[in-house]
Amino acid sequence: MAFQLNTERLILSPFTLEDDALFLRLNNDAFIRKYMWDDELINEATAKEIIAQNEKYFKENKYGIWKIQLKGQTIILGYVGLWFFFDEPQPQLIYALLQPNTKKGYAREASSAIMKYAFESLGFDYLIAATDEPHAESQKVAKALGMAFVEKRIENEKPTLFFRIDKEKYYN
Repeated sequence: MAFQLNTERLILSPFTLEDDALFLRLNNDAFIRKYMWDDELINEATAKEIIAQNEKYFKENKYGIWKIQLKGQTIILGYVGLWFFFDEPQPQLIYALLQPNTKKGYAREASSAIMKYAFESLGFDYLIAATDEPHAESQKVAKALGMAFVEKRIENEKPTLFFRIDKEKYYN
């Protein structure tokens, strides 16, 4: 499959148009939606719109959102990718796992593969990840990836922390 990425334990494959129900289910999970959607349920139309945009991003830019699964298994653990938020000039690193899959290194492993892809294949000079201030686990992942805290901003009326890694630091 085009744009599939592999790590030691994981297979990352792009969401396709047929995955809109899966994307809806993942994002309406209480654990994921708490921070990704400010605890709001998304509807089927929103999921379809995002998946259609994802397909467009992959065709035009070679990035978007990838499903995360363990090698040899079909269960989806969550997702990782590059997506536009907060009027930033380039897509940000995002990662979301279902709660039973947290604290096992999957978010770091999947995100590391996306970082490598962004720097080596897409030619990005830097990557940013944003997280809600109360989401300590997401901040730990960003720091484990070598990202440094750069600023706190109010986004959507919530304190949001921004982390960044430059290409040079990624390789050092």
